[in-house]
Amino acid sequence: MTVSEEAAKWAVDDAGGAPGVVIFTDSTYQIAIDKADRIKETVEAMGGTVLEYVDTPIADTSNRMGPLTTSLLQKFGDQWTHALAINDIYFDFMGPALAAAGIQGDGSPKAVAAGDGSESSFQRIRTGQYQSITVAEPLNLQGWQLVDELNRAVQGEQCSGYITAPAVVDMDGAKGMGDSNAFDPDNGYREAYAKIWGK
Repeated sequence: MTVSEEAAKWAVDDAGGAPGVVIFTDSTYQIAIDKADRIKETVEAMGGTVLEYVDTPIADTSNRMGPLTTSLLQKFGDQWTHALAINDIYFDFMGPALAAAGIQGDGSPKAVAAGDGSESSFQRIRTGQYQSITVAEPLNLQGWQLVDELNRAVQGEQCSGYITAPAVVDMDGAKGMGDSNAFDPDNGYREAYAKIWGK
């Protein structure tokens, strides 16, 4: 839910408090509905407008996103300032339709993903091509934490209670990652866990 809130807040702030938002989700998955609902609640609570709430299968984004994008552009025009999706994959197939409509890579509607931080999303964000941000989870750090939590459980200890924070990755953040297309915070977590484990 934090990921959804961060994505929605970024869109509202980017639009100066008054975005026109289309939300993409997939009702096949309860987590997708929950994330999209939280995006909607957050946008509306901050004074933004949800133009449409689109339920379209993640598994069929390659076929659906082009025609959907074209249709939504025809329906809403300049009112549509931000596209928010529960997963970066929706934006893998949106760019060509935006380009065909004469919209520049950094133009509106701006693509904002509530979750993942996929390789292709970082490439789009870094180059300013049809995605503005992704709210990424530190998957490597979470893997190390998983090992630590298992170690604690085997030793009969309580879980750490540590919760990793997602990061809003924009163009500057993506460029700061160098050539890497994986969000991996440089906060010394590997060394910290190695110290805990006595290595």
